[in-house]
Amino acid sequence: MPGRRERCQQLVRDLIQEYALPPKDLHIVLFGETGVGKSSLINLVAGENIAMVSPDSQGCTLDSKEYAFPMGFRTIRLWDTVGLEEPDEGVNGYLGAIEKAIELIRRLNAVGGMSLLLFCIRGNRITATTQSNYRLFFEVLGKKEVPIALAITHLEREAGEMEHWWPRNVKTLEKYGIISGGHVCLTCVEDNSRYLESRDAIRALLSRYADQGKFLMPAEAWIGRLLRGLGSLVGEKNIPKRKDVIRVLTKRCHLDPTVAQRVAAWLD
Repeated sequence: MPGRRERCQQLVRDLIQEYALPPKDLHIVLFGETGVGKSSLINLVAGENIAMVSPDSQGCTLDSKEYAFPMGFRTIRLWDTVGLEEPDEGVNGYLGAIEKAIELIRRLNAVGGMSLLLFCIRGNRITATTQSNYRLFFEVLGKKEVPIALAITHLEREAGEMEHWWPRNVKTLEKYGIISGGHVCLTCVEDNSRYLESRDAIRALLSRYADQGKFLMPAEAWIGRLLRGLGSLVGEKNIPKRKDVIRVLTKRCHLDPTVAQRVAAWLD
């Protein structure tokens, strides 16, 4: 029936949208080292180029950029977040991370929390920094209560199915203490023959976490835990003095002085 199929398809979609319960937004914190392909992954999921791809982009640890786009009947709100890098950034890097951490936590609190941590890693590179990023986001930011999934990128040259990468490397990930509730092996190269297959795979993975609720905790405790956890990862020599932390919390982050002192106490 030429011409009628498309019309019937739209009628069915309109019917579903009119009578179905409103779908829950999916709030995702995406993290990983520079160069793993996070921007390309965002464009893959969104189905359009909404994130600028720049392999040399630099930012402060926990600096983030928010994207919102539809996926089916629901909306994806995704925070592309700068993780830890090698080498460490010293005391100044830690102070800058404080400001970015509070900004990220305020954003997450404002929308009701986060649904999923999505850890983007390269298929050919698992390092100590990969482990540190996992600990910072899953153990500290998510308090081991937020589901975490892995997106393994740069597998366009994988012989056979890209999923074959997983059984060969899962033991190495576990050796670094990296355990996830789900994973997807994919390519983000648009002209690759498996690009659309990768889009379907990542969207199917994300859909699994759509109705699991959101993680939220009081901002003061959340910030304090994150600062202490960050300090344990960057090393004692890079942790600033308490007075400098309080100064950043009050002057740059506009926290009440009393609250700033309580948050800074988490570093002791």
